Amino acid sequence: MGHDTGHRDIEHVDTLVVGSGFGGSVAAYRAAEAGRRVVLLERGQPYPPGAFPRSPAQMGRAFWDPDAGLYGMFDVWSFKGCDSVVSSGLGGGSLIYANVLLRKDENWFVHDRPLPGGGGYEPWPISRADLDPHYDAVEKMLGATPYPLDRVPYDDTPKAHAMQDAAAELGLQCTLPPLAVSFASQPGGAPGLGLPIADAGYGNIHGVPRRTCRLCGECDIGCNDGAKNSLDHTYLSAAAHHGADIRTSHEVKALRPRPGGGYEVDYVHHADLTAKKSRPPVRTIGCDRLVLGAGTYGTTFLLLKSRAAFPGLGDALGTRFSGNGDLLTFLLRARDRNRVRPLNASRGPVITTAIRLPDEVDGVPGAGRGAYIQDGGYPGFTDWIVDGFDIGRDFERAVKFLWDRFTDLFRDAPDTNLSKEISDLIGDGALTVSSLPLLGMGRDAADGRLHLRDGRLAADWSAETSEELFVRVRKTMQRIADVLGAEYADNPMWFRKRIITVHPLGGAPMGAHPGEGVCDAFGEVFGFPGLYIADGAAMPGPVGPNPSLTIAAHADRMATRMLEHASAQRGAGGSADNVPSPTGAEPAGGAGSPDGTGNGSAYGSFSGRHGGSRGPSDVAAGRTSLSFTEEMKGFVTYGETDPRIGELADGRLPLSFRLTITADDTDRFIAEPAHEARAEGWVDATGHGGRRPVEQGTFNLFVEDGPDDRRLMRYRLHYTDGGGRRRTLSGTKTVLHGPPTRIWPDTSTLYVRLLDGHVGADEEDGAEVVAAGVLNIRLTDFARQLTTFRTSGPDGLEKLLSFGRFFAGELWEVYGPDLV
Repeated sequence: MGHDTGHRDIEHVDTLVVGSGFGGSVAAYRAAEAGRRVVLLERGQPYPPGAFPRSPAQMGRAFWDPDAGLYGMFDVWSFKGCDSVVSSGLGGGSLIYANVLLRKDENWFVHDRPLPGGGGYEPWPISRADLDPHYDAVEKMLGATPYPLDRVPYDDTPKAHAMQDAAAELGLQCTLPPLAVSFASQPGGAPGLGLPIADAGYGNIHGVPRRTCRLCGECDIGCNDGAKNSLDHTYLSAAAHHGADIRTSHEVKALRPRPGGGYEVDYVHHADLTAKKSRPPVRTIGCDRLVLGAGTYGTTFLLLKSRAAFPGLGDALGTRFSGNGDLLTFLLRARDRNRVRPLNASRGPVITTAIRLPDEVDGVPGAGRGAYIQDGGYPGFTDWIVDGFDIGRDFERAVKFLWDRFTDLFRDAPDTNLSKEISDLIGDGALTVSSLPLLGMGRDAADGRLHLRDGRLAADWSAETSEELFVRVRKTMQRIADVLGAEYADNPMWFRKRIITVHPLGGAPMGAHPGEGVCDAFGEVFGFPGLYIADGAAMPGPVGPNPSLTIAAHADRMATRMLEHASAQRGAGGSADNVPSPTGAEPAGGAGSPDGTGNGSAYGSFSGRHGGSRGPSDVAAGRTSLSFTEEMKGFVTYGETDPRIGELADGRLPLSFRLTITADDTDRFIAEPAHEARAEGWVDATGHGGRRPVEQGTFNLFVEDGPDDRRLMRYRLHYTDGGGRRRTLSGTKTVLHGPPTRIWPDTSTLYVRLLDGHVGADEEDGAEVVAAGVLNIRLTDFARQLTTFRTSGPDGLEKLLSFGRFFAGELWEVYGPDLV
């Protein structure tokens, strides 16, 4: 490969992120915000507003094929049974997606068994509840807002009204889904066309002004106004603000474990974007933590190519590939809601509405697998194509030109000569202003497999095992056509039993154990600590709706776990980051601010930088640390001082925390009466700044309090709320003598008071109580907590057993029978 793997002077960083899509960008931001040294490698180019290709000449070079001297953003893959279009560029798929931010339906987190015919195995080791707080965080960062159809001039969007009318007549559920689009200058402002967008507190990585949506229908070919809150304008700009080193035109070629821990990555730098068939030198970078976010194809391809270096990867690698049920059709010669004028599908963003088809798991017998149908759109080509010829034929000529370029890229692949079909479709008027593209997606069978064939990525997938889903979606689309007085037309490729997917998923799926997945429920690869899958490759099955939001939420949850592990490792004497502690600087104001108030969330900063963390030198040699993670949720009422009243009072607000609790010396923790450990993580106070880092925290286990049959568990967490007010969460679990049936309610119920200021234990009696309530740990979260116990140091298993004996012994002291 031209590199020396034994050379020790290669560049080394704490966290290396590969790819800048919905997985990589979120992970890079979270790690950089927490003060880690982050390098992100993106193979594509940056695209500031105004830089996206528009003319036929520019479009002709807008594809990714470095061997042909093409470094554009459309990356076309052709496989048996399906074709795919994904993105190459700073911001990944967000550059060309249609902005929809829908959550995966709660009932669709299934754990299916294999279906007859070998398809359908879909084991989701996570739930909607696991992702909900992370959905919240991503939606805030991306400025999720529905299309303002009830406002002028947005009410003049014929396709949105047509979809609503059709859904109403057919008795189907229709919504205006949240979109990552700026319709107003700032959150909460009045929408308007082409308004300047207020700069976020973290600035913009491009340094180019943005303006609000002009309803031009160009979302899927890159927004030259910057109205899309794509990842370059949000997460990547925030990551750069926090010190992330973002390197474009850097393509990763291989990866491997690094002797002594961590990983090494080989890459090339495409420094000359005009070169054809160039062979830039291979370089190497090392890291402690490696996050793969190169997309479903890119991540799986890298793992398959590097498989010899990862002998522990199981048979799940390459499995559970699906296209998320993607299906494109057309309604021809459609008219508006009054059937008076042609329906203009180019007005508005690409997608404005979503019709949901229920699933059997929703409690609808016989429904089959669920799906979504959304309106499509396309640019007003004749508004911006300048070719110097017969502009009356610009639209048809441009589309034919693009499809010729599209099919040229995989001309030698079997069954992909589509030019005639596309030409015929255009001739029938499917892609004119009197048509409406319909986009279907849903729970298809995740029975495809990605593998290598002659060194190239190949996919074995067929629409046949998902035929019932596709038939149902097509019939519903035909009914929509009937309501709108339109003619229905399939995508020509459908007759070849092929689909085009823009939502490929799977290949390195998560699972409950190595026999079920490549990575665990948090994206960490089984058997390879510090190696994470952040993108769509980790999905164990179809998301159902547009998967971008779920991928980003998974990456946010993954980053939380990654930072917790890194913090515990540092506290236990593992490798430390040779970087300054984070400053705590927050994004302030402007569109895309994480909490929508101008006070960006600092979640993910687990360094305990205000005194709660101990560095490696604080842990004596030969000692063994123990850590575990705990998450509790409940309600508090501000202005109330009694937790029992605050839990149920009108006006209560959600409160939760997630903590990594670490005893730096397990023997000492067990022996000392206070049984005190460090608590690091976050407190999420709804309405008071959201998720905030714990600046200093302590946890005391089974502290004696009066009688022998009474023990207390105490939590003291210092944080600062969104208004800059210092707060202390003081919580107590009271363990009293009683029957064994009391063990669960006593140990899972935390009575909480929020105190004004950072209050020590000896100062609490005089402190002002600003809120009170009760938090609980759910049984499913407790079961997951049991899997988070970690030790670091000699005799780890023995120390874990010692802790278990101590814990059980204390419970026996309290709940055991009276023997005298």
